[in-house]
Amino acid sequence: MREDLGGGEEGVLWGRCAEVEGLFMDPPPLPREVLTLRGCPRESLLVQAVAYSAQPMRLLGDGMLSIEPVDPSTGGPARYWDLEDMAVLAQWPTPGDPGCVDIVVGTSVREDGYWGSKRLPSSPRFDLWFPSIRGGSPSGSCRSIDGLLTPRPQWPTQPVHLIGCEPAEPLLALLCRPLPQEGDPITLWRLDRQGRTMTGYRLDLDTVEARPSVLGGALIDVTVTDPGDDRPALAARPVWEIWSEGVPTRPNQWAQFDAAGRSEWLGLTGVGPYVPEGFSGGTYHLDGQHVTDRTGLLLALGEALLGPGAHYGRDLDDVEDCLCGGPSVVPPFTLVWHHADIARRALAGHVLHHCGGLSYFEVTVNILRKKGVTVVLQ
Repeated sequence: MREDLGGGEEGVLWGRCAEVEGLFMDPPPLPREVLTLRGCPRESLLVQAVAYSAQPMRLLGDGMLSIEPVDPSTGGPARYWDLEDMAVLAQWPTPGDPGCVDIVVGTSVREDGYWGSKRLPSSPRFDLWFPSIRGGSPSGSCRSIDGLLTPRPQWPTQPVHLIGCEPAEPLLALLCRPLPQEGDPITLWRLDRQGRTMTGYRLDLDTVEARPSVLGGALIDVTVTDPGDDRPALAARPVWEIWSEGVPTRPNQWAQFDAAGRSEWLGLTGVGPYVPEGFSGGTYHLDGQHVTDRTGLLLALGEALLGPGAHYGRDLDDVEDCLCGGPSVVPPFTLVWHHADIARRALAGHVLHHCGGLSYFEVTVNILRKKGVTVVLQ
């Protein structure tokens, strides 16, 4: 455990513990809500994706909403929301403005209270981002959103137990304070059996309780009663168990997991094997037997180029960056994609409208070839 200083700083050591109980948790499902996006410009990627979809109900997936000042120079607060599993229910021209569209959506709404302010800017701008509508700029915008600013239920917190702690001075000082302690946030770093950092999660230490450890000796067990919501999902537990032995050395170990588990695996590849700067040339083989989703494609690509447990991006923007240089394999090289039809079929429904309606698979192949990779589909 180290104090969470932000900005990539390591912080001050608060203690070490043998195990953590209660860290993995799937949050309860959010209720579904109906929102109306008023005044969406027709030329936006969002409206184009909705208007030209052949599906009766366009599925946009997960996205993000920000509300910021129209004029950034005026300053003022900003607010942020996560929009989960958004589906378009209806659309019609904005009354009195033929250049805009009103869109009715069903979604689950999660407000990011850590970064956001509770006040709206005096002249707000509503921007929306969706990975399914790829692009560096917002996917769309609107003038207002009916149904957004309503009270939402607060879910009860679930404690985290730090077992077998060797507390350092900052943690001991916190435990001596009266309840609630109002301590600083810390980052809980998970180490593998070789002592290498796997990943870190932020915990709030507002209220903690200590007692002699069940492991005995001079150790203590610490309960964090309100640790916050930044928890790894239950799907992360078996993934962490594999990575706790060290960076994986066998290919396709990620293939046994569902979408959530594969996402956790992809997150851990950031600590994978070191790769020399700008290594190029040669022929690489991508095993496409298990490429049944976008995350699987990225994992298989990383393994093909850099080996098991390696990282070649969390999305297609990252892949483009890796192809341009840095600690990665860079063109020119040849990539033989075995069983390519599996990915072609599995990703046919993942259409990127800003790329001419091509599928995620087709766009990936086009990016590789555009950057100078010889792609052989088998």
